[in-house]
Amino acid sequence: MFKFEKKVCIVGTGGFGREVLCCLIDALTTQTSKPIEEMACFMVSDEHYNEAQIMGIEVIPTSKFDPALYDVVVAIGEPSIRKKMVESLPANTTYATIIHPTVVLSKWVEIGEGSIITAGTILTTNIKIGKHAHLNLLTTIGHDCVMGDYFTTAPAANISGNCIFGSGVYFGTNASVRQGVNICNDVTIGMGGVVVKHITEPGVYIGNPLSKLEKK
Repeated sequence: MFKFEKKVCIVGTGGFGREVLCCLIDALTTQTSKPIEEMACFMVSDEHYNEAQIMGIEVIPTSKFDPALYDVVVAIGEPSIRKKMVESLPANTTYATIIHPTVVLSKWVEIGEGSIITAGTILTTNIKIGKHAHLNLLTTIGHDCVMGDYFTTAPAANISGNCIFGSGVYFGTNASVRQGVNICNDVTIGMGGVVVKHITEPGVYIGNPLSKLEKK
């Protein structure tokens, strides 16, 4: 479990960023009695900085960010934008990993830094999750899976065992994948999509049976 030794800086104040604050509050209840106001802040770009507090929590602009004072989680849903944000931060930035106390996971699960695992998620055994992943509400991942960096699920995504995903893969709400399927980098599976075979080309895939959404 990540030790919250510095203030946690949540990058992004959108809907998911505010949900991450709630997740962090729940995670901290088992580790500290300090008020959340002393343990967390939000951060937005200077361009979008227009209020000093959200939900009673301090908001700082990126120009005021000091990596010596904060551990960061990037609460931006789109994997490619999240990656750009991580790459824009100073090289000495350190990252928190937030795991909600209701998450079920075995000791044989490896979770990369900067990841956010939200309530009701189930991770069974011999699973590796990359850096800066987001697993949203009620996600399930079966045995012997490897998920790349910036892997992202919307609520209730279901991944069967023995799957290997590249980086930047996004699963929409209620999307599911059959056991033993491999997915390349930068693939988005739309809401309710059902994946039954390997995906070797980046792009957006929707439906059941799944089909690639061609650009117009």
